[in-house]
Amino acid sequence: MLEDGSRLLLLDDRGWTEELRGAGADEIDDLWALTPERDIVETARMVVGPDEPVGGRSQDDMETDHWNALAEILLAQGVVVDAGELRQLPHDVELSDRLRARLGQGPGGVS
Repeated sequence: MLEDGSRLLLLDDRGWTEELRGAGADEIDDLWALTPERDIVETARMVVGPDEPVGGRSQDDMETDHWNALAEILLAQGVVVDAGELRQLPHDVELSDRLRARLGQGPGGVS
């Protein structure tokens, strides 16, 4: 969120799938009914990065790359911010009203 209250999208190219397995899995009609909001929030935090180290890179290298990439996305939208400063800001996961409805909640997380 910017100082004026407006928002900019940073990442919209991430996602994941889940599948229920084991005894009785075929009897569940709605996986969403069994999916707590906190699980979605935790998974979303992992999915958006930073990624795990690969190719001899350290976790710090990956985190630095992640925050630099986010700063570049913002720069492309006209917002100049240092990656180190960006890293210190709150990182919230906001679920859409559509997803909240799928989970059986109202807007804002109220059941």
